[in-house]
Amino acid sequence: MVLEPEAVFSDEIVNGEQWKQMIRAGVQALEDRKREVDALNVFPVPDGDTGTNMFLTIQSAAKKAEEIKGTMVSEIAAAVSAGSLMGARGNSGVILSQLLRGMAKSVEGLYEVNARQLAQALQSGVDTAYKAVMKPVEGTILTVSREAAKGALLKANQGGNPVETLCEAVRRGQEALQKTPDVLPVLKQAGVVDAGGQGFLIILSGWIAALEGDIAFNIEEIPPKPPEAEGSAAGNMALDSLEYPYCTEFLLKGRDLIIEQIRKDLARRGDCLLVVGEPELVKVHIHTKNPGKILDYAMQWGTLHEIQIHNMLAQNEAMAHDRKETKEAAVAVPKEHGVVAVTMGQGIVEIFTKLGVDEVLTGGQTMNPSTEDIAEAVRRVAADNIYILPNNSNIILAALQVQELIEDKKIHVIPSKSISQGIAALLNFIPEGTVEENIEGMESALSRVQSGEVTYAVRDSQFDSLNIAAGDVLGLVEGIIVVNGRDLLSVAQNTLEKMNWRQGDLVTIFYGQDVERAEADQLEKWLKESQPQVDIEIHAGGQPIYFYIFSVE
Repeated sequence: MVLEPEAVFSDEIVNGEQWKQMIRAGVQALEDRKREVDALNVFPVPDGDTGTNMFLTIQSAAKKAEEIKGTMVSEIAAAVSAGSLMGARGNSGVILSQLLRGMAKSVEGLYEVNARQLAQALQSGVDTAYKAVMKPVEGTILTVSREAAKGALLKANQGGNPVETLCEAVRRGQEALQKTPDVLPVLKQAGVVDAGGQGFLIILSGWIAALEGDIAFNIEEIPPKPPEAEGSAAGNMALDSLEYPYCTEFLLKGRDLIIEQIRKDLARRGDCLLVVGEPELVKVHIHTKNPGKILDYAMQWGTLHEIQIHNMLAQNEAMAHDRKETKEAAVAVPKEHGVVAVTMGQGIVEIFTKLGVDEVLTGGQTMNPSTEDIAEAVRRVAADNIYILPNNSNIILAALQVQELIEDKKIHVIPSKSISQGIAALLNFIPEGTVEENIEGMESALSRVQSGEVTYAVRDSQFDSLNIAAGDVLGLVEGIIVVNGRDLLSVAQNTLEKMNWRQGDLVTIFYGQDVERAEADQLEKWLKESQPQVDIEIHAGGQPIYFYIFSVE
C-alpha cells in the first residue's frame, strides 16, 4: 500500500497544497492587475480584454483545483489543466490553458516536485503551447513563457530552490517582455509590451508570493466570475418535444475511474454527452430522460458532488413556443450540417439567424465566449457536422479547442475575423452540400469581402502617423486604424474611402446601439449621392462599442 506523504512544507520542494496555493495566488495577482493588462491592448479601442480573458481562465482552473482534496501535485495540476481548458477565453486564455496543460503532463504521478521538476514543468508547458498554435508568433506570451522557462531551468540546474527558480523565470521573462516591441513592430507603434506576456509574468509573481508565504486565502475570497454573455440570443431549441429534456451535470469522485468506459456506458442513455477528467475526478454532462438512472449508474463508480439537474422544457417554454415550427424538426431529425456563430447586437443576431445559423452566442469584443460556452452551443445543434464562425480573431483559438470536448460531432472552424466575413461565409453555406464543398465555399468567401469598423479611443496614443486622443472617433479597416477625428460622420466617410467603396458592388452598414437612425440615414444619403450605381444596404445592428460595422464587396 502506497501512502501519501504528509503535507510538510519545505524550501526545497513544492507539494500539492502549495501548488494549489500558487494557483490561488496567481488568480489574486491577476485579478488585482487585469485592468493593467487589458490596457496594453495594441490599439486604443475599448476591446482590450487580454487580462480579463486570462483571469477568467485561471479562475476556472483554481475552482477546479479547489475540488481536489488530495495532496498530490499531479492531482492538483491535472485539475488545474481541466479547469483552465473548460474556462479558456480568447487567444491568451487558450494559450495559458495549454501552458498549464503541459505542466500537468510533466508532473504526472508526482506527489511533490523539486526545483528542477518545476522548471521542467514550465518547459513542458511551453512545448505544449507552441504545438497548440498553428502559426506561433514571436513577441507574444509564447516568447515570454519560453524565455521564462529557460531561466527556470538554468537556475534549477545551478542548485536554486523553487522560489529562486521562479524568480529567475520572472527575471528572464521580464527581459523578454521588454524586447517584445522590437520583435513585433505593431507593439512598438502602440508603445506597449505584449499583454499576454505581462499577464503570464503576473501569474508567476503570484506563485512566488504563495511559496514565500505572502498570500494565503480561500477560493471564496476570489471575486465571483462576471455575468456570462447570454448563451444564445436567438438559437434556443424548441424544447417541447425534446427526447432528453433533463440537463444533468455532476462531478464523480473515485479511484481508477475509467473515463472511456463511463462515456461508453452513458452514450446510449442520452445525448450532448461530455465525460472529461482524470482517474480520480470526472465531470459528466448529459441530456437524458431519467436523471435518476444516470446518478444510480455513476454511484457504482464513486461519490457524487455538485449535482445539477435542469428541466429544459420548463426553462425554455416561452422561447420554445416562439420557434416551435422551425426547431422541432431540427430536434426530431438530426441533420448533416449545422452552424454556430458568435456575434453581438440584436439586429445582427437576427440577420445571422435568418441566414440559417442554428445557435448564436452573444459575445465578441470585451467578453469572449469560453471554449466550454462554444462547446455547449455546439451540443445544442442536432447535426453531425458543425461549422463554427468565431467572427473575431480573438475567438478562433478557443473555437479550435472545442473538438477536444466533443466526440460525437465533427467540428469545422471557419476562421472568420469579422461580422462581415461571417455573413459572407453564410451566404456560401450549402445545407445540402458536402463537408468539402461547404468548407471550401465558406473559407474562400472570407477573402472576397472587406471589413471596416468605426469605434472610439480609450486613451491617448500614437499609431503610424496618427496622433490619437482619448475620445477620438477611430476608423479601422481589417482591424487596422486608418483614420481618426472628432466627428462621427466624417470619420465614417473617410473609413469607407480607405476601403475603396466606390469600386465595390455592395456596401453594407450595421449601425450600433449608440447611433441614431437619422445619423445612419445621413451616411446612407452621402453614399447614394456619391456613387448611385453601388448598392447600399443598411441595418440596425444594435452592436455595442462599434458605431458602425461596414462591409464592401
